[in-house]
This record gives sequence, structure tokens and C-alpha cells, in this order.
Amino acid sequence: MNTKNIAKNLFAGLLLTTAVGAAMAEAQYPAETRFVSTKTRADVVAELQQARANGQLLVSDRDQNVKVVASTKSRDEVRAELAQARANGELSISNQ
Repeated sequence: MNTKNIAKNLFAGLLLTTAVGAAMAEAQYPAETRFVSTKTRADVVAELQQARANGQLLVSDRDQNVKVVASTKSRDEVRAELAQARANGELSISNQ
């Protein structure tokens, strides 16, 4: 194959790729549909108040039933347990 044929094929390929890309870029999207609510503002406010009263509404993304647990071990006891677990091969995490 000579260089003229290679250049022609390369140009034809680029032209075809450009044409296909342009055709796909102009594809029609589905028509937008307007949202129509079936509830009044008063209905929504009433549902909100009911959800708050029932405890169904989360104030944040944090779990509201978090229990605080006091530690029963000293820092030295925890460090000793960690050292023992490492020595036994129970942990593969290195001290960084």
C-alpha cells in the first residue's frame, strides 16, 4: 500500500467519525414534561407536621439514637492489647 492510499483511508475514516459524532450530538431528547402536584401546600405542611410528631423526619443524616459508651479500659491497657494482637499476628496493620 502506498502513502496516498493510506492518507485517503485515514482521511475517509476521520470524515466518517466526524459525521457520526455530529449526527449523534444532535439527537433529540424526550420532550420535557411539566410536573403537576396533586397536593396543596396545606396538605404538604400537614404531612410534614405529622411526620415530625411521629418521629419519622430526620433532622440530619446522623443517626439520632446514638448511645454514648464510656470506656472501661485505660489507654495503657488498650495499647497492651494492641501490642499483643500484633505479636499474635491478629493484625496486619503496621504502625504508621
